[in-house]
Amino acid sequence: MDYFRANKNSILKKYFYVINIQYLGYRFHGWQKQPNVKTLHLMVDRTLNYILEGKYFKSLVSGRTDAMVSAENAAFELFLKEQIIDFDEFLKLFNHNLPQDIRALSIREVDEKFNIIQHSKVKEYHYMFAFGGKFHPFCAPIMTTILDDLDIELMKQGAKLFEGEHYFKNYCYKPTDNGVYHREILSCELVENTKYTASFFPEQTYLLKVRGKGFMRNQIRLMMGALIDLGQGKRTLEDIEASLKEGYEGDIYYIAPASGLILNSIAFE
Repeated sequence: MDYFRANKNSILKKYFYVINIQYLGYRFHGWQKQPNVKTLHLMVDRTLNYILEGKYFKSLVSGRTDAMVSAENAAFELFLKEQIIDFDEFLKLFNHNLPQDIRALSIREVDEKFNIIQHSKVKEYHYMFAFGGKFHPFCAPIMTTILDDLDIELMKQGAKLFEGEHYFKNYCYKPTDNGVYHREILSCELVENTKYTASFFPEQTYLLKVRGKGFMRNQIRLMMGALIDLGQGKRTLEDIEASLKEGYEGDIYYIAPASGLILNSIAFE
């Protein structure tokens, strides 16, 4: 492996890298390794173990994704005891051995002070959906289909209500009494989808685009579920406003399907 430089003091010295990847999550049970199921972490580590020929490594992701959730740009940290000297060759070999629904985009070296979990970062999620019909099955991996009609203009108004600092306990799956629920959404908007195209897509599709520094379990999907209820006339704008305040005792919104959710980008500050 001529893209490595051996270190005589490898027992003491470690090297730290951030690798950005993208993946289609439809056939995976999320990121985290679990017994008897195929996960993204399992496939990434299995590939690393093969190309590193059994040498020491450790991988740590910036944040876990749920089953069937995809990513345009996610990141994990790689810990090694040998230095990578040729990033291009490393990425080429890594991609050659990864399954076709996972691709490494870039690699950069960081220092030992960098912590991919604790380091401040901004994430942007997209949730893609269409409504009003039964569409091509090929849409299923990255798009949610709502059979009933939706009031998109009302949903656009609802999406803007999530922006700013609010109490998001009602948008966390199985919250505890000790969680930090006062959080800030930097931006939230519902727009027509022009980013993703395919010959089998319905004529009109939509994206919910959400940016923030920290998201709780199933938060985006619960927000999307609230907007779908709004678009179907099951909720009102006032309901959503009230749900973002402490003391709200209304019904829990349903969790929108996972396959429409895409981690679009992650930026470390």
